[in-house]
Amino acid sequence: MIPLPNVTVLTPINNAGEKGESERSQCILGIIPVIYYSVLLSLGLPVNILNALVLSRLAIKTQKSSYYYLLALTTSDILTQIFIVFVGFILQTAILHKEIPNILIHLVSILEFGTNHASIWITVPLTIDRYVALCHPLKYRTVSYPERSKKIIIIVFISSLTTGIPFYWWSDVWRENHPPTVLDKTLIWVHCFIIYFIPCTIFLVINSRIIYSFKQKKKSTGRTWHSGKTTAILLAITTVFAILWAPRTFIILYHLYVSSVYNDWRVHLVYDLANMLALLNTAVNFFLYCFVSKRFRAVVKEILQSCKAHYVPCNIKPQVQNFPDSTLKPLGLLDCTAL
Repeated sequence: MIPLPNVTVLTPINNAGEKGESERSQCILGIIPVIYYSVLLSLGLPVNILNALVLSRLAIKTQKSSYYYLLALTTSDILTQIFIVFVGFILQTAILHKEIPNILIHLVSILEFGTNHASIWITVPLTIDRYVALCHPLKYRTVSYPERSKKIIIIVFISSLTTGIPFYWWSDVWRENHPPTVLDKTLIWVHCFIIYFIPCTIFLVINSRIIYSFKQKKKSTGRTWHSGKTTAILLAITTVFAILWAPRTFIILYHLYVSSVYNDWRVHLVYDLANMLALLNTAVNFFLYCFVSKRFRAVVKEILQSCKAHYVPCNIKPQVQNFPDSTLKPLGLLDCTAL
């Protein structure tokens, strides 16, 4: 979940004297974040819907577990864009401002954290699935099949929503100027471990094991082993995630122990940019799939062509057949003579 600039009506808490509203750090980006998130939503949501259509068709056609995991990842990205980008940043911050009750904001935060956890943790079983397929191919068919994958996906989504419940008490980092409480520190550290440290450690260990396995096979056989398109997609997804989410993880810990977003406009600025960069991760997977997989591009082209054929009216003129049979015309007109 991305900590949102919640719109709760809070009076700045005094520290060694009155701190006026003017001492609160202001976002120097102005309306740029609103424009950015609007563009991200208007482009990312249709792209993810197309992504879901392509992956659902591939999952039904191939019956591969990996496509079901990628479809679940796309679904969680769509939910993240709806609850965090639209409801959190655009609706709450830019449109409604202070008109939302405080309790409703915290209830929405549970959904924001839950969808964010799901979009990250659904990649973990995909990583494990690829590891078993490449390093233990003889066991793969017995441990990985669509029915089991669907059960795992349901468990991940339920667990993600459950882990989002404690973040009902997440602090408003833009408005609260008091030192972090024990609850604040606990939630921030738990959040960082859930969304970055634990999954990145799993990705690093398993991906390293996959790469090491390929190197060992190359040494033993003397030829290059190809990992496959799904494994290449997995490596791309995990690498992009680690890069895009690293700045936000660092700045949230920096805010916790060094400088407050409330008082330092530079931290406020970096926090905004880190959030924007992290949420970009919800819209880039489609382009990664297109870049890596020829099969994926073919299905995309097929869907787009079918949509075009459905919505674009055909302007094909009916062909007039010429019959040379003289019995169909008056005899006097056979040589194009005028009446």
